[in-house]
Amino acid sequence: MGLYGDKILPRIINAECGDTRTEPLRRRVCAGLAGEVVEIGFGSGLNVPFYPPAVARVAAIEPSALGWNLAARRIAKASVPVHRAGRDGQSLPLADHSHDAALSTWTLCTITDAGAALRELRRVLRPGATLHFLEHGLAPDEEVRRRQRRLDPVHRRLGGGCRITRPISGLVAAAGFTITELEAFYQDGVSKATGALVLGTALAPACAAPGGEGETDRQRCPCG
Repeated sequence: MGLYGDKILPRIINAECGDTRTEPLRRRVCAGLAGEVVEIGFGSGLNVPFYPPAVARVAAIEPSALGWNLAARRIAKASVPVHRAGRDGQSLPLADHSHDAALSTWTLCTITDAGAALRELRRVLRPGATLHFLEHGLAPDEEVRRRQRRLDPVHRRLGGGCRITRPISGLVAAAGFTITELEAFYQDGVSKATGALVLGTALAPACAAPGGEGETDRQRCPCG
């Protein structure tokens, strides 16, 4: 990613996304997490203080070495074991149906192929497990969407590939999840173009995808 992406951007994200105004949102999106959890886009561990006691362990997926280092103090204070399980959300080094819940916050905007990352989460989640997500993306209002489309190319360059025009809820549904709760709103104190948020939960299929043309064996329904 170069000097900016490797050494500077993770510090900017740690400072901006660690604003106290995000804490109530992080607390809300983490509520209900339990058991074995996989968190993609772990960053500097800003969600760690909000993991509920019911969480048994967290598999953190984070590409940035600096981001992981910045998380060290938060991890050390955590009552939940956290280990760095991988670096690429699009290819999780985790077994099929091995986790009870997944968490993604301000992450799906930046992953190159968000659909692939969501399909990977569906694969590693147990049938009926829950995905918790808090993301910014395409605004609900067309006037704001027009501003987002104009701003997106610049924002992507400055934000390490962060896209503000992704239809997050549509991507979640397209990956095979059933959205059970969804709230769309603008974040206080942030430009509407970059602060159009969705906060929600979605269920992994009761069975995995039923093995159609082009699917691999591991994607097929374990029920046969």
